[in-house]
Amino acid sequence: METVNGALSAHRATASRTSNGCTRNAHDASLQQASTGLVQQLRSRRSEIVKAILAHLYAASDPANGHDADYRVGLRVAAAAAVDHILIGADLSDEWSGTIPSEVVAQTHRAARNGVDLDTVLLTCAAGHRVLSGFVIADAHGLPTKALGQVLDIQSLLIERLMATISIEHNRELARMRRSPDRRHAELVRELLVGEQSDTDKLDYDLHGWHIGIIATGVRAKQALRTIAASVDRHLLAVSHGKRSVWAWLGGKSRLTVSELEQLMPAENGTRPSLAIGEPGSGVEGWRLTHQQAQAARLVALHRGGREAVTRTRYAENMLLAAALRNETLAQSLRQTFLSPLAGQDDGGAASIQTLREYLSFGCNASATGSALGVNRHTIETRVAAAQKQIGRDLDSCLVELEVALRLHELDSADRHAPPSI
Repeated sequence: METVNGALSAHRATASRTSNGCTRNAHDASLQQASTGLVQQLRSRRSEIVKAILAHLYAASDPANGHDADYRVGLRVAAAAAVDHILIGADLSDEWSGTIPSEVVAQTHRAARNGVDLDTVLLTCAAGHRVLSGFVIADAHGLPTKALGQVLDIQSLLIERLMATISIEHNRELARMRRSPDRRHAELVRELLVGEQSDTDKLDYDLHGWHIGIIATGVRAKQALRTIAASVDRHLLAVSHGKRSVWAWLGGKSRLTVSELEQLMPAENGTRPSLAIGEPGSGVEGWRLTHQQAQAARLVALHRGGREAVTRTRYAENMLLAAALRNETLAQSLRQTFLSPLAGQDDGGAASIQTLREYLSFGCNASATGSALGVNRHTIETRVAAAQKQIGRDLDSCLVELEVALRLHELDSADRHAPPSI
């Protein structure tokens, strides 16, 4: 890493001089101005760049397959942080410290915990580098070649430094996992989740009964799960997944519904962790399925704005929304079909979206919707008819799709106001 830092310092020093060692002249100032302008242009396209990087990574290997919800969301957060890091460095600001983003370090740790080997992580980083380079080259059209070269050189140096840190942090997390007292327990669980044959007797948990999968996140999450298990007279299987997350199952010989579970849970207090809850399942296959459902519920909770902002998220109440979040093509199609046509309105579609959301929540009852929004029934009917015309579809034939699109819009708004980490 010192070599990379030295190279970065040397590059800055070189950029501040002319070829004969004299103080930067007007030509150099013009070159620096061109480089700065290029970086500003790239910053204006930051969201587009991040989306392109994620699309490239998803096309190669969808992170929803075999990894937890935190890993998928963390990939998006880390990609955005890495792009910001590189663009800040490309400004060649003397005040820039060059600290590796904590989001990238956290995602590296998640990769290690999810069984993603270091080579794959580094290849992912290199793929993002290639996509960003494509934007740099495209936006540099008409600029001096030296300005383009300056930005690309700094980008390459920073990527090299990122990859060096990633290597260190990935190995550090693997070492920490090896020291964990419940390491073998967690390995058995992971092997069973992917369908491998393992010695289930070592789990001290009956896989042949009924199960409810839970992902708990927060302080003292495992302790809270023990209390919940005791309150519903269920056997608990729980393995730590990182510092604040626990994968758990509540098992028993009889079927326990999630509604019954929620009714029997102890009263909530300030230390209650965030819970993502799957539906009851029986046998080994049901044990796997309820965990997958809990992962999907966790994905919805994360998009609602923060790691522990939502106390409880149930899969059965969010299954279609979770499916859209795990399938970018579906999510984008729903936004394009139902939301984009409304965006051309003077308020960006805000009034129509609010009206449609309330209209669906009241079972398409215009009078009840009008009372909730403080307008008359005729106004609601007019708004709904106008929205239907703009969307170009009979809303009665696609109410389910429309509701999922509206809930995606709600999550998108929460994402824009959420903290930049998970």
